[in-house]
Amino acid sequence: MGRLWVGLGALAGLGAVAMSAFAAHGLGALEPKALHMVESAVQMQGWHALALLGTGIWAPRGGRWADAAGFAFTAGMVLFCGAVYALALKGAAVGAIAPAGGTLLMIGWALLGVSAVRAR
Repeated sequence: MGRLWVGLGALAGLGAVAMSAFAAHGLGALEPKALHMVESAVQMQGWHALALLGTGIWAPRGGRWADAAGFAFTAGMVLFCGAVYALALKGAAVGAIAPAGGTLLMIGWALLGVSAVRAR
């Protein structure tokens, strides 16, 4: 599954760079608070794109725990960043989706740590 995590990490990184460029050049009319939210989501997406790349490289040794971390990072990034983007760009409040995504991101880090302790 390592290739999957590297591929998803690369896709997430591409999306983070694209959203960063969009925020810098296409969102000038956005309220400062909303722009800050977009910038925060871009930063979170970028960091977790790197986490997925690292997870993909580590997955052959980290086994199922590393794969579980990859799933958590992917789902958490989609939920957290997606909810923040929706709120900042469209004013669409999506309930507890962002906190659930953030929790999944933290779980991903914990699972990645477990995979290091239990490495084969």
